[in-house]
Amino acid sequence: MTTKNLIFTALMTAIIAVLGFVPSIPLPFMPVPIVVQNIGIFLAGILLGRKYGTLSVIVFLLLVAAGLPLLSGGRGSIGSFAGPSAGFLFLYPVVAYLIGLVRDLYYNKINLIILLGATLVIGVLMLDIVGTIIMGMITNLPFTKSITFSLAFIPGDVVKAIIASVVGNILLNHTRFQQLLK
Repeated sequence: MTTKNLIFTALMTAIIAVLGFVPSIPLPFMPVPIVVQNIGIFLAGILLGRKYGTLSVIVFLLLVAAGLPLLSGGRGSIGSFAGPSAGFLFLYPVVAYLIGLVRDLYYNKINLIILLGATLVIGVLMLDIVGTIIMGMITNLPFTKSITFSLAFIPGDVVKAIIASVVGNILLNHTRFQQLLK
């Protein structure tokens, strides 16, 4: 790992942490709130690729596990990985890796359609559906109810995916940013 990669990884971890300061939106019918930090998870994969994007998310989660209040709402402890949000937290590195994999495969011909497609399928559908299924298992909700609850996240996460894809597309296709990544 070069110093440049270390700095980019640390910066992405910091961006994800700062997004935790945006207040979460609690939902009255489920224990997992709507958070903005997903944008940072999506951007980690888009901007840094599968290796360093995933590493930045893992470092973020280790900081949360160590007790730093970096999750939305000022939460942070090892207990966060046993609560209703656990499925989402464990999927964060997987999402960053898979979005980063798509970014790495199409790096020379990256465009908004590729980024948005990957972020919608992996970052929205997979994260929301699998995360709410795990939340349902932890909270003893029936499978069908968990899937129904996942629909509450879809509209906001689509907006987050669009934001991350547009920002990622602009940066990845900007010559100065490309020079920084080399």
